This record gives sequence, structure tokens and C-alpha cells, in this order.
Amino acid sequence: MLSHAAKILARSRFAIAFTGAGISAESGVPTFRGFNGLWKRYRPEELATPEAFQRDPHLVWEFYRWRMKKILEAKPNPAHYSLAELEGLGIIKAVITQNVDDLHREAGTRNLIELHGNIFRVRCTSCDYRENLKESGRVNEFVESRELPKCPRCGSLLRPDVVWFGEALPKDALEKAFNLAERADVVVVIGTSGVVYPAAYIPYIVKEHGGKVIEVNVERRGITPIADVFLRGKAGEILPKILELVRELR
Repeated sequence: MLSHAAKILARSRFAIAFTGAGISAESGVPTFRGFNGLWKRYRPEELATPEAFQRDPHLVWEFYRWRMKKILEAKPNPAHYSLAELEGLGIIKAVITQNVDDLHREAGTRNLIELHGNIFRVRCTSCDYRENLKESGRVNEFVESRELPKCPRCGSLLRPDVVWFGEALPKDALEKAFNLAERADVVVVIGTSGVVYPAAYIPYIVKEHGGKVIEVNVERRGITPIADVFLRGKAGEILPKILELVRELR
């Protein structure tokens, strides 16, 4: 099946990748819905909704600063690097991710669509101010602070620039993702439960337009019934092997 997947990719015209929490779990980033996921210990309605933020912004920011610290300790794994190298070879045209951890970008992926935002970005609750804390060099200072962050422009409260439960996905990001899916003849689905919509439509769009679906996951999930190739196992072990086979086929 590895060889079959590699042949499909090597012969593809426009391949994309669609990733979820599973790819970053191998880097030590806690997942939300997997075994020992974050929501096993916390109630999402207390931490990841606009209502929770309005009710207790201190609690929400304590949680998100804790998450930032956990993610800062993590590094891209071989799956992230393999996707970046496949992009460098011209095979993967874009990576669409549900993750907010920035690990794809750290691994070198250039054409990245972040459907659920980025945990290292903040935005104002009143004006259009946005800041990437990594780019501004304030991430460590920000994570260690215990104060509620305020907008330097208008003084209003800042919030994480991520999509919370009950919020719509960013229109531009979703449109780009759907357009890419319509163009793609192959999608590599990695580490996603396939149950979070509208993001989970992406493999179905590829399939409906005649494309192939390759799934890499530790177990069968929501996308598996439409997968042309299902590869059971860790993405950090499987994707480097696919990359090696693709190189041999080119």
C-alpha cells in the first residue's frame, strides 16, 4: 500500500495535504479528541467559546498560555518535514491544516492554509489589530505574563486568534481550502478525526471531483470509507517512507 500511495502521488498533477491533530500528537502536542485529549480534563464550554471568554477571560487566557507553553516545547516531527519536502519537490501544492500549533510552518511548509487560526497570533476584541507574537518577538514575554493582554492600539482586551466552538471558520481560509480541493487530483489526509465540519468536507470535495484520497492514521476514522488508500500507523513513520519512494519514482 505504501508503494501504491507513492505512485499515486508521484503521478499526481495537483496534490494537497489535509492534516489534523494526529500529526502533531507525535510531536507531543496534546490532542482534543484522542486518548487523553485536552477535553478529557477540561470542559470546552469553559475554555474555548466566546461566552467563556466573556465570562472569565482570566481562566481562558491561563489555559491558552499553558497551551502555548506546551506547543513551544514541541518540535516538528518527520511527518511535518516530509510534507515540506514533498512541497519542495513540487508534489504537494498546499497544506490545509486544522491545527493551530504552527509546526507546519516551522518545518518549512510555505503554502499553508490554517483553517482554525494560529495560537501564536492574537487579535483585538474591538478593533482590527492583530499580532503574530513569534514575529514580534514577544511570545516568551507574553506566555509568562499573568496580566490580561490589552490592545496597544485601543486598549481593549486581546484574544487568541483561533476559532472557538460556535464560531465560523475564517471565510478567506475556507474559500481557499475549498478551491484547492476542487482543483486537486489527490489529497493526503493525515491524523484527522474527519468529524469536524466544514473542514471535513475537503476530502469529499476532492473525491467528488474525481480525485484520489490517501489516508494516514493510527485507526480508521470518519474519512476512511472514502479513502482509496488507507495506511494505518504513525504519520512520522509512514510519510518519510512515502517521500523516499516518491523520490525513487521521479
